[in-house]
Amino acid sequence: MASKKVLIVYAHQSSGSFNSAAKDAAVEVLTAKGCTVEVSDLYAMKFKATATAEDITGKVKNADHFCYGEETKLAWEAGKLTADITEEQSKLTEADLVIFQFPMYWFTVPAIMKGWMDRVLTLGFAFTHEKHYSQGIFKDKKAMLSFTTGSQESMFSANGINGDMNVTLWPLQNGILHYCGFQVLAPQIFWAPSHVPSEARGTMLEGWRTRMQGLLGENPLAFTPLDCFEGEKGYQLKPEVHEKHAAKEFGLTVGIHLGKALPPNNQMKAGV
Repeated sequence: MASKKVLIVYAHQSSGSFNSAAKDAAVEVLTAKGCTVEVSDLYAMKFKATATAEDITGKVKNADHFCYGEETKLAWEAGKLTADITEEQSKLTEADLVIFQFPMYWFTVPAIMKGWMDRVLTLGFAFTHEKHYSQGIFKDKKAMLSFTTGSQESMFSANGINGDMNVTLWPLQNGILHYCGFQVLAPQIFWAPSHVPSEARGTMLEGWRTRMQGLLGENPLAFTPLDCFEGEKGYQLKPEVHEKHAAKEFGLTVGIHLGKALPPNNQMKAGV
């Protein structure tokens, strides 16, 4: 891991929180391993969560019909994005690994972290209409989610009231991280730390510390490569790929399931 650069995008308001402890553990262990670690503490930074025209300095191309994606692409090309965005983009450009540390809110990231994703991962900088998914701009970088839940693990199972956590993670891990090309490492999930004894929380943190010893060497989660789809036909799966998996028990991934049973732990464990 020597000389690797790690960016931790952190979203929790309390320094006494479990999320803070998980973030601190990551900084400590990865720094000791020889990594350069930088933390974007979004609440401390008062990071703006809303993606608006104010993210662009100077005039926009079409104020009457403002299109955030196209306008920020032009602003990025012209160096006219606001400083808070360009500073985060610089950190991301340098990073080999990005860790998103957060408490799960309403089955997703907190608004301030979603705002970071909306505003920092701009068209042109993080993706284009040609460079996305397995051929994405950040295909040489790794990213992962590390988060706490309010619900017990059993509640996020295929038979649990919240539904399968693999399904919950698909929009974040496929629709944002993998879409930008990131190699997505398996998530680090801390199940309901506020509902367990302090000893159990300590065990969770030790597990995280142990995992970080070899984190950058881990294999990423499996996603269906872009060349398995026909771009000129609405990005449908190629017939030969479909036929190859016709007799198999499970679909390709959580989202591209082919009407079959979902592959177990597809969004939670590598190599499945």
